[in-house]
Amino acid sequence: MKLYENIKLRRKELNLSQGELAKLTGYTDRTSISKIESGKVDLPQSKIRIFAEALHTTEGELMGTTEPPLPSDAISYAPTQRIPILGRISAGLPLYAEEQIEGYTYTDLNHGGEYFALRVHGDSMDALGIKEGYLVIVRRQDYVDNGTICVVLVGDNEATMKRFYQDGDTVTLMPQSTNPNHMPQIYNLKHTPIHIIGKVVKVEFTLD
Repeated sequence: MKLYENIKLRRKELNLSQGELAKLTGYTDRTSISKIESGKVDLPQSKIRIFAEALHTTEGELMGTTEPPLPSDAISYAPTQRIPILGRISAGLPLYAEEQIEGYTYTDLNHGGEYFALRVHGDSMDALGIKEGYLVIVRRQDYVDNGTICVVLVGDNEATMKRFYQDGDTVTLMPQSTNPNHMPQIYNLKHTPIHIIGKVVKVEFTLD
């Protein structure tokens, strides 16, 4: 399949409209996406990367040059590592405080890291298929690259999961939602502390 066909297919898999994809990729309206999906517009490599991030996939997958990969920081093995399921993460408590743990699950991820599962609340990332009640597997780390989906603690509030961008002292937490009420959250680090808790490395599509 050609690039534009893969973009259209992946957009529909995520239940995104052409207008929603336009907003995520920096275009002004759905007409541009329609032209791209019909093959009338060639995309430069920089734009392919933006589309891959917006569609929660890789450039290789969109271009049809690779098989769908496992997460780059994941190694598959027998799922014997037990990790806690956290209902919520709040300021002022240890990450694995008893009142935050609602159970345990097992992961097949292992890369010398520390992992935990987090129960998803709300629909701020549902455009990526990360829906209410699902589990995300998070690797603890205090730094991520721009564009990474991660769990962050904003000030003294509960943690939130968003796509992370930082430019100097300005941090933008970007939702990926079909709900127009979710807007980008922009913070000045001089006024609001932002602490990265971990990187989302896997989504468990389960309500159990």
